Amino acid sequence: MSSSFMREFAHLQIPLESIICATNNFANSNFIAQGAYGKVYKGDFSSSEGPTISAVKRWNPLNEDGGPEFRREIMLLAENIHENLITLLGFCDEKKERILVYEYAPNKSLDFHLADPKLTWVQRLKICLETARGLQYLHNPKEAQRVLHCDIKSGNILLDENWKAKVSDFGLSKYGPATVFRSYLITQAKGTLGYVDPAFMETLVYTKESDVYSFGVVLFEVLCSRVCIDFSCDDDAHRCLVAWVKKSSKEEIRDTIIHSNLRQQMKHHSFDKFLKLALQCVEKEPRRRPSMDIIVGTLESALKSQERFVKFKKASGIMLDIAAASLIRISPEASRVPLMLKSALSEDRPFGITCKNLIRTFHGSKQISPKDESSHPEP
Repeated sequence: MSSSFMREFAHLQIPLESIICATNNFANSNFIAQGAYGKVYKGDFSSSEGPTISAVKRWNPLNEDGGPEFRREIMLLAENIHENLITLLGFCDEKKERILVYEYAPNKSLDFHLADPKLTWVQRLKICLETARGLQYLHNPKEAQRVLHCDIKSGNILLDENWKAKVSDFGLSKYGPATVFRSYLITQAKGTLGYVDPAFMETLVYTKESDVYSFGVVLFEVLCSRVCIDFSCDDDAHRCLVAWVKKSSKEEIRDTIIHSNLRQQMKHHSFDKFLKLALQCVEKEPRRRPSMDIIVGTLESALKSQERFVKFKKASGIMLDIAAASLIRISPEASRVPLMLKSALSEDRPFGITCKNLIRTFHGSKQISPKDESSHPEP
């Protein structure tokens, strides 16, 4: 590295000896993952001030061409600090070793959890929103430039101990001009299969809308609980997730592609907003894709809607339990009403409970006459 670079970022330099000690000389027991540029280890930098567990990325020494990416990641993360971007704690460039030290994300990356039924719809919405906020920060102009990530994927979205999303891996990132609407940037074809903007592949012109496309692919992964390209899938039509979803109707997506456990948690309004947004992000024409500002606003609305629905279901369940306990003193038959309504709430039918619904449930298939309905108006 140049002497000027080393002087500018001297406050981030960590001696190689300290890193070797923290990783127990890069012991296999500390190994976390294999990345595109090298291996990642868990490092214990504990001191008298307290424990500090970090992630240590050791670049492959055989990758002699990785110098620009190494320096770029240091510069970008040192200059762009946000709660939804991974924090760079330091770096080392000694004895042919290139090492980056980051904050530790114990819950790994998002791709590990896509198929996990325990990851709720609210959690998924929060992760998407936090990721969008990180990208929004990068895309918003700082002086005359903005940052284009260039490799957004679920594997580059890390989750900390509180499941907060952190955008990571800035080795391919670029500074783009903020003086033009679309931030044109001509670069080499790089990225990850399945996430790369088709418009970029055709023109080799990367824009902030290309980041939006990649983020849209992540939205579909979160919605459908699977990675965007499934090479183990025998059905060619279902191997590429984005192509499959684009060819499907909204009802087919909801009833067939989305996992039933996730579907039962969703409020229709939240699902509709999320699906519409994801489809907009992967529009073929880049000009038709939303900005990260619009994406953040839409996800905030979807999350608020879902959180209200979850609170409603929880409160309704408690009230119906109380009602059942009270009504059983009057009649065992009457006590069935709130329990049946509670069962309906647990299904994929997020509709409000009305007096008419309650009467119909109690009377079974008995038709309610207009006279009966008028005496029980909707609330």
